[in-house]
Amino acid sequence: MSTSVQEQRLRRRFDMWDKNGDGTIDRSDWAGEAKRILLSFGENESSPKGRALADAYLGMWEYVAGQAGVGVDGALGFEEFKGVATEQVLDRGQAGFDQVLRPTISAIADLCDTDGDGQVSPQEFQRWIGAIGSAESTADAAFKLIDTDGDGQLSVEELIEAVHRYHSGELEFSLL
Repeated sequence: MSTSVQEQRLRRRFDMWDKNGDGTIDRSDWAGEAKRILLSFGENESSPKGRALADAYLGMWEYVAGQAGVGVDGALGFEEFKGVATEQVLDRGQAGFDQVLRPTISAIADLCDTDGDGQVSPQEFQRWIGAIGSAESTADAAFKLIDTDGDGQLSVEELIEAVHRYHSGELEFSLL
């Protein structure tokens, strides 16, 4: 994948976190996304699923901030974020995605799984996509691309693989 496409995708993700538009992301931006997702599903922050999601998001922030050397109370500009994301996630392939993203994606999938079947339905996926600030109108098309086994549900493995394929340039959609 070209560096410019990779950078565009990282920029989109960065901008989704940078809700106040100050050009930096910090702990509050990551906590804010977790809260928006919880609100979308009507889940309390103190519930087991709520705590798991908040802990996963903040754990991911702590890892990224630590790798960037800014500490948990610091902030990252885009270039710092891009450097950490490239080195610690993208360049490490599946191992990087598993270490950095799997806990968060697993917590999101568990929260989204409102019927307890261990899978994310199209409706559950659409609620998640809207909560992170992406266009819900594109959720159906993305869902079909991500549902690689064609069972009409998304597993944690399919979601992690989709994020990996998206950032490696193998999957085209505009949600993440």
